[in-house]
Amino acid sequence: MARLRILHETRYYYDHPVSFGPQRLLLRPRDSHALRIVEASMTLFPSGDTRWSYDANGNCVCLFHPEGKADAMRVASVLVIDRYPAPLVPQRVANPHTLTPIVYSREDRATLEPLIAPVTDDPDAVLLSWLRSLSGKHDEPALAFLLRINDVIHRQFDYCARYEEGVQSPAETILKRKGACRDLAWLMVEGLRRLGYAARFATGYIHSNGTVRGAGATHAWCEVFLPDLGWIELDPTNGLAESPDLIRVATTRTPSQAQPVSGAILGDPGTARLHVSVDVQLIDTFYEAA
Repeated sequence: MARLRILHETRYYYDHPVSFGPQRLLLRPRDSHALRIVEASMTLFPSGDTRWSYDANGNCVCLFHPEGKADAMRVASVLVIDRYPAPLVPQRVANPHTLTPIVYSREDRATLEPLIAPVTDDPDAVLLSWLRSLSGKHDEPALAFLLRINDVIHRQFDYCARYEEGVQSPAETILKRKGACRDLAWLMVEGLRRLGYAARFATGYIHSNGTVRGAGATHAWCEVFLPDLGWIELDPTNGLAESPDLIRVATTRTPSQAQPVSGAILGDPGTARLHVSVDVQLIDTFYEAA
């Protein structure tokens, strides 16, 4: 088990004071068998009312209503969490539902359908052609295929940090052969959906040992649902699978739903400037007795 401290600060600066509409803050993970929150706090400026709820994806959301006018807004989150490693175990290949192409039970498919249907268009078949180039043998275990495509994206696409908002389309990422972590994750999510997998966009943080990509900022990866295994984490940016270094805050159908801070301002801000910093530090490591 690893204990980690996460400091995530978002600052907006404006030339002129503005009023604020409701702000949606997606910064707090949910407790699970793999993650436990030890401490959680937020510092907000301007001051205002807050209300906590769960969104349609089951993510923990804070609705923040800043009061009055100001020429800046600050959202600072401090988390101390315990992260429990969840090693990836092989599937039972004797179960025919775990082979490629993937087959979900009727009950699971009814729940997963919105996460199987692709969101983006592929009018020039760029994504489809790329997927066909990755096809393997018909009865390849689904987990083996997922690990292979995760590794292909990691090796064949360059990582580049992008500071502008939004995400590239999967076709754009394929043509450019590069992208930020959110672009590579979205490529994998939408590609797997076209192959019949239930996949979702995951966002949060990554603990860096000095060699991972995407440290020092929010991070994004892909989650895929498999029979016998449930939801598994795949990070094509770093070629990781079910890594204890991935700290999930939220999962969504689309990247636009996963913004850590989103909301409206009222009035003319002039030039708006944004500063985001993320620091993930290992506090301690514990080993459970056998």
